Amino acid sequence: MSVLGTLDAALTYILSHSDTFLSLLREHLALVLISVALAIVVAIPLGILATRNKHAKRVVMSVGNVAQTVPTLAIIALVFPLLGLGFLPSLVGLFTYALLPILTNTVTGLEDVDESTVAAARGMGMTENQILRKIKVPLALPVIFAGIRTSAVLNVGTAYLAFFIGGGGLGVWVITGISLFDTPQLLAGAIPGALIAIGLDLLFAFIERRLGTDTVQAQTISTG
Repeated sequence: MSVLGTLDAALTYILSHSDTFLSLLREHLALVLISVALAIVVAIPLGILATRNKHAKRVVMSVGNVAQTVPTLAIIALVFPLLGLGFLPSLVGLFTYALLPILTNTVTGLEDVDESTVAAARGMGMTENQILRKIKVPLALPVIFAGIRTSAVLNVGTAYLAFFIGGGGLGVWVITGISLFDTPQLLAGAIPGALIAIGLDLLFAFIERRLGTDTVQAQTISTG
């Protein structure tokens, strides 16, 4: 079968199972978006804390590194005895996996802000919290968003493994398709995932550009 024929077969499979597809797609998107959102809420404050306290940095980065080095299937296997099957354990596993890229990029972005810029802000009478909010975070945004985009794209792929503990998502079609040697079903689950990854990357890039005005203001303050 040609490439176009295979793609047509995948599209036909989606259309003929549209209700199931929409259900799996919603589950997949929920797993990815909620896990990344939670990772952002947790990792950015931890990253800020890590830049202000060396002991906290060692602890936070050690935990983050351990979470990232454990294979995804191992995380799922560890979560399963504690939380059982279903959406919640899958979400916990994905959240854990999404932490490190955001955490490390937050630390890197904040620590790489030019010291002369920070000194200039202090010279203008800014407090440390004002410097963080108005200078460091805006200037670190591109690096922080690079971590967020990495986590989002990684979690789109990792969410396929939620199938193994009953988390649903597009992995149901992909892994079943592999097991049954059913290429249309496999691609019907895989292609939307690729499109989701591209879409999320573009979305976060757009948000980053929209927030870029804060960076410009921070640079204006630092050179003013």
